[in-house]
Amino acid sequence: MSAEARLMWDEGVTRYDFGPGHPMDPVRLTLTMRLVEALGLDKHIDVVAALAAGDGTLGLVHRPDYLASVRHASGRPTEADERFGIGAGDTPAFAGMHEVSALIAGQSVAGADDVWRGVTGHAVNFSGGLHHAMPDRASGFCVYNDAALAIARLLERGAERVVYLDTDVHHGDGVQDTFWNDPRVLTISLHEHPRTLFPGTGWPEETGGRGAPGGAVNVALPAGTSDGAWLRALHAVVPELLAAFRPQVLVTQHGADTHFEDPLAHLTLSLDAQRAAVESCHSWAHEHAEGRWLALGGGGYAVVDVVPRIWAHLVATAAHAPVEPQAPVPETWRQTVYALTRQQGPRRMTDGRVPRWQSWQDGYDPANAVDQAVLATRRAVYPLHGLLP
Repeated sequence: MSAEARLMWDEGVTRYDFGPGHPMDPVRLTLTMRLVEALGLDKHIDVVAALAAGDGTLGLVHRPDYLASVRHASGRPTEADERFGIGAGDTPAFAGMHEVSALIAGQSVAGADDVWRGVTGHAVNFSGGLHHAMPDRASGFCVYNDAALAIARLLERGAERVVYLDTDVHHGDGVQDTFWNDPRVLTISLHEHPRTLFPGTGWPEETGGRGAPGGAVNVALPAGTSDGAWLRALHAVVPELLAAFRPQVLVTQHGADTHFEDPLAHLTLSLDAQRAAVESCHSWAHEHAEGRWLALGGGGYAVVDVVPRIWAHLVATAAHAPVEPQAPVPETWRQTVYALTRQQGPRRMTDGRVPRWQSWQDGYDPANAVDQAVLATRRAVYPLHGLLP
């Protein structure tokens, strides 16, 4: 076992279940952990279960009336108060909702604690990344915002500079809103353009509140953006901002819903591009944050073909035990997939692509929609960090 990295895991997180037919199928968590085990990654990383977050911790981000509403709906789902975003639309109430949401949050908060205290260099909670939850309401399948809570714990412990990087296909609106006026936190989100996707926020002009000008960075990419263009956008914005902000901790969110198979969005990344982004985040943590890295899951609704593989790659990267993309998927895991879903699992840890991208320094193409999006972001926020767009 190694103290270099921790995987925060409790089987209880699989009770985060909105019911039959809901896209957020908890089988994606089960299949991910079983793949981690089948690949032997649990021998290279400390697997640790943390306690559920208590009200004192949840209150670092969420309002008391909201917490009371979630707790009530958790015991009586038919009496959920829709004013708090629970019980209607995309976040229906279910029995035990408070307990399992607090458990997921507890894994992220404990991971942040461990990283800050130097107990481990990297911590992963792929059940987390529930970035849409607001201080006063649930939203977008998210009840408690574990990412924001983890950052709030880091600040409580004395961190002065934290970068949150969100690579989910949806804008990381809940985290951005929580720290809108906090100069200690820089939120960066790459996502599908708000014109075409929930939650309709994340425009490049959203650059932080009066208390934190430049504290929010948004790269809004056109539907259809694929591997090379997406990676070009990521590298055209993130490294320079990290160097300018000098974070003490890097918190990243790795929603798998940028994939071309995802049923809820319109970007067209391969698993291999997602893996390249994970590797970059790992490198940036070492280069800019003294190796302090908290990595979270997020969205992802191709629950067999995509989510388990990319999050297994995330765990492998954090554990410094990378899995070769061409490696076969263990047959024992494919049998588990069939037993749980009656679907055939993928056969390799790759989509068969080799992502390549041009650096921003290779030239701006004014006719390219992705380059236009990147330039809009750089123009909006770079001067606020003393950088040239």
